[in-house]
Amino acid sequence: MKRFLSFLLAAVMASSLLVLPAGAAEVVRFSDVTDQNTIMAVESLRLMGVLDGYNDNTFRPGAALNRAQFCKMAVYAMNGEEELGLYNTVTIFPDAKPSHWASAYINMASRRGIIAGYPDGKFHPERTVTVGQAVTILLRMLGYEDKDIGGVWPASYMAVGATVGLTDGIGTNGNATLTRGQAAQLFLNLLRSDMKEKGSYLSSLNATVLENQVLVTSSATGPDGLETSMKLASGEAVYQMASGKASNGALNGLRGTLVLNKSGKVITFVPDAMGVQMTITVASAKASQIVDVSGAVYNVTGKTQTYYNGEEKPWSEVFSWVSAGSTVTLYLNSAGGADYIFVGGGSTASSAVIVYDDGSTAGFGDLTGGGTNYKLYKNGAEVRARDIRKYDVATYSPATNSIRVCDTRISGFYESCSPSPDEPSEITVLGHAFPVLVTARESVAKFKPGDQLTLLLTEDNQVAGAVEAKGNVATSNAIGIVREGGRVDLLCGITLTGGAEDGKDLEGQLVRVSSTYRGHLSLSRLSGGNAIGNLDVAARTMGQRKLADNVMIFQNGVDGVESVSLSSLTDGVIPSGRIAYARVNSADKVDLIVLNSGIDGTVIYGRVYLEIETTEHPVYGGVDDEGNKVVVDTTTENREKMGVEYGNGRRTKAFAMRYDVNGGDYVAVTLNRGGTGFSSLKKLDETKNVPNSAWTSENLVTIGGRTYKVPSDVLCYNRDMKMWVTLAEAHAYADQCNIYTDGGYVRCVEVKR
Repeated sequence: MKRFLSFLLAAVMASSLLVLPAGAAEVVRFSDVTDQNTIMAVESLRLMGVLDGYNDNTFRPGAALNRAQFCKMAVYAMNGEEELGLYNTVTIFPDAKPSHWASAYINMASRRGIIAGYPDGKFHPERTVTVGQAVTILLRMLGYEDKDIGGVWPASYMAVGATVGLTDGIGTNGNATLTRGQAAQLFLNLLRSDMKEKGSYLSSLNATVLENQVLVTSSATGPDGLETSMKLASGEAVYQMASGKASNGALNGLRGTLVLNKSGKVITFVPDAMGVQMTITVASAKASQIVDVSGAVYNVTGKTQTYYNGEEKPWSEVFSWVSAGSTVTLYLNSAGGADYIFVGGGSTASSAVIVYDDGSTAGFGDLTGGGTNYKLYKNGAEVRARDIRKYDVATYSPATNSIRVCDTRISGFYESCSPSPDEPSEITVLGHAFPVLVTARESVAKFKPGDQLTLLLTEDNQVAGAVEAKGNVATSNAIGIVREGGRVDLLCGITLTGGAEDGKDLEGQLVRVSSTYRGHLSLSRLSGGNAIGNLDVAARTMGQRKLADNVMIFQNGVDGVESVSLSSLTDGVIPSGRIAYARVNSADKVDLIVLNSGIDGTVIYGRVYLEIETTEHPVYGGVDDEGNKVVVDTTTENREKMGVEYGNGRRTKAFAMRYDVNGGDYVAVTLNRGGTGFSSLKKLDETKNVPNSAWTSENLVTIGGRTYKVPSDVLCYNRDMKMWVTLAEAHAYADQCNIYTDGGYVRCVEVKR
């Protein structure tokens, strides 16, 4: 390991282009590196010390490396530094005499047989290194010889390099000049590679390797008290950086190998080569699929590994917390399925900037390392700087090269803190313990337990700052759904338990949440009327305003308040009288809608089920001695009732039969205001035996020349198995299906064999 660490140090010193960061714990982000693969490669190698950037926070991925610089890196990779003294006075190449700074490295590499000169007998150390030369050197480091490869250079070496994965991401032209960005990818590929005969390259360096790990965060608090340690999803342990460097978060959320030295400190984290990595903004999340704001659908299963708030859980336990506007990173395999999901975009904020003027981006450059080509999101929707408001909170996600702006504000009674009010790392408000960023401790320290305050939260619910809870300084916008037992699920993903005395009366409702004393939650029904206008579903407008891309829509359905997608609403216009509440965001778009009670006008699509209600009636015959009627027999009355099921475990109550329908029919129904029966029912239009080839995508299907839209939460029923399934499962089960439509939408799909 001593030799390995010496190699890393030497690699840094190998070129005047490689600059060490100014501070040991400084977070370094390069303003000119935007490609995701390059970002990961550079960060992994930067932490090792192999590569770094310039003093102006640039990496210059397009710049070239010369042969001498690359040669020195190769020599140290061979652990040959102890023998360099033997080559100081040797002259093999006339242009690399002992007076040349790299002569020993060049001579040793030549004698070891990993690099050769040109036909003119010279080495040409100042010439830029080519892709083919670099691949040749690294293949020899992996134990390959010329006899293993072939006699055509560089084509043979490039072919073998491609076979072992060494050239992934750097192209196939061996005669091209190697850039710094390509060198980073090439060395990352080396770290991922196997030796020709003796296991992995990392293992050959005598390092401790923890494979198949997911890096939850690289800003955990370590034994040194600095927030620069790494934490894996597989346990509670944190691993301190050996170099003392701080990771910029670009590796967070990735699966890979943690590399440790003999002291158990982190040398680097080497991300696995992934099939496809996609970071999306969620429009809706279901147990079987995720829909992003563009309408794209990603199928998942309840068992899919998901990393949420630092813990590994199945998707089935997480999806209900993933609200519209959330950031999710999907790691897809070659078949297009999700290997695992990281909620939060692969980034956990370690620092934040509070906005103090409307439209201001002051301080954003400090988050990005000076970069200005980032995307700007607010509450999950892409915005412009003019949409930012005072007291918004900004963080940076290196995984997506985006500034994430959040306006979540929680007001309430300051209950407790840890370890002290002067240095709070955690503060409890509304009965919930919020982590406090280091950059927020000064503003939070202005308050003490017993005060009323408003917390300004980051996208991942860390405290970025605190202000007084009075007037319109920073109005609280904590909104949640009241669940059974008084639990409140806030829309920002936080669960509050206990202290809601009036929770029973508001169960299933959207409410505003605050507190005025310890152990108490003050809940008030979300209302305020709708002065905006009618909701035009097709036009995505409400009155004269547009709907936000990440608009959240709720309706009070049979099971209480439920989140619904815009596409699940019927075509046409929903009158303003049906809209209980609408909220306008800073971009003057509607981002939250609450529909009036779903039992008065909201359409429920589903499948008819029948049941028989048996009632016994007494038959009287005379009276007893006390004048009471005597029951001598009973008669039985059977009454047929019908209801509608619309998903596994979801069904309406059954009511007295008064419609001409059969069990298994697909219908659209509405419940009356009292919930005592159906106020309307109609059968859906049926088209049988629609082939799978008629589906243009998961969102569109063409039947008889007409194209129908398919909502992301379309209901699919497997009649053979008598269970509700996903659309993907329905397609996989049969080559054709029956489709049930209403207007221009597919509402139900049924398959059978």
